[in-house]
Amino acid sequence: MSGVLLSLLLALQAAPSPALQHLHAGVEAEKSGQLDAAVAEFRKATELDPKLSVAFTDLGGVYIEKHDYAAAIPPLKRAVELSPSLEDAHRLLGYALLAQGYADEAIPHLQKAHEVNALGIALLEAGKLPDAVTVLQKALAQNPNDPDLLYYYGRASGLLSKQVFDELEARFPDSARAHQMMAQDYAALRDVPAAEREFLEALRLRPQTAGLHLEFGELYARAQQWDKAAEQFQLETQVQPGSAEAFYRLGEALVQLGKFHEAREALAHSDKLKEDMPETLYMLGKAAAMDGDDGLAQKSWAHVLRLEKDTELAAQAHFGLAGIYRKQGKAADADREMAEFRRLQSSAGHADDSPK
Repeated sequence: MSGVLLSLLLALQAAPSPALQHLHAGVEAEKSGQLDAAVAEFRKATELDPKLSVAFTDLGGVYIEKHDYAAAIPPLKRAVELSPSLEDAHRLLGYALLAQGYADEAIPHLQKAHEVNALGIALLEAGKLPDAVTVLQKALAQNPNDPDLLYYYGRASGLLSKQVFDELEARFPDSARAHQMMAQDYAALRDVPAAEREFLEALRLRPQTAGLHLEFGELYARAQQWDKAAEQFQLETQVQPGSAEAFYRLGEALVQLGKFHEAREALAHSDKLKEDMPETLYMLGKAAAMDGDDGLAQKSWAHVLRLEKDTELAAQAHFGLAGIYRKQGKAADADREMAEFRRLQSSAGHADDSPK
């Protein structure tokens, strides 16, 4: 476990002491996978030289390899007593303590070893949520493809968010934000009447709150109450005239209501506020096609396909273009677009050719 330090120690010894001989034998046994033999050799080294910190470190390390974390803790604690600056010992002790559920005790050792991955988990398990989020975010930046780190980061962030919201509800139960939070909770539970009641109260208290009408509209949209959704999205565009999302949501709702010309205007404005958004461009094409403007529809869907390739949105753009080409009498172009639509639908596991 400490080969570099061991080599240095051996190099300084013309005739290694009996303790170092057992230490060396333990390293060799560990390398060959003979963990029980390694334990025996490292233990003998600690008995012959009770101040040989590296032997205690290696003994604890082998116990960890054997998943015997309880047995690893005593020799590792002795190692850090003997050599407080030995990072290897602190790292292994932090792991062992964390594995046994002693998160609070593990934290200072993992900090000394600069072991951010395990430190973030220990902070989370110890309930130190703000610190856990910060450390796990740093760990994720170093290891972005680690699913375990992503899981722990998400868990820490979620728990911190809940903690903050619980405090909001406890300290300011009658505030607009508390009612907004309750509305979000009810919306997640698909309890539309309760969510509606909380949104209305939040708006009564603070009618100009940015994003509140947008969330309210999304509640109605999920319930397919498109007239109420459009009303809320329209109000959001007045509160936030620079919000591309608000205009997109308004346009989407208006399409559902069959108000295609008004939808085109809202979606075109959304596209002007924030260009190259595939969802906006697709919905703009749909509104234009339903409003009889095949030129704008073709242009919008072709733009979608420059941004999207093998997605459901791309499939729907191909389907729309096939319809336009068929109306124009361009059979070959229509067949090509339908072939692309079917290919994408098939690869996504869809069984029919109907667009959403």
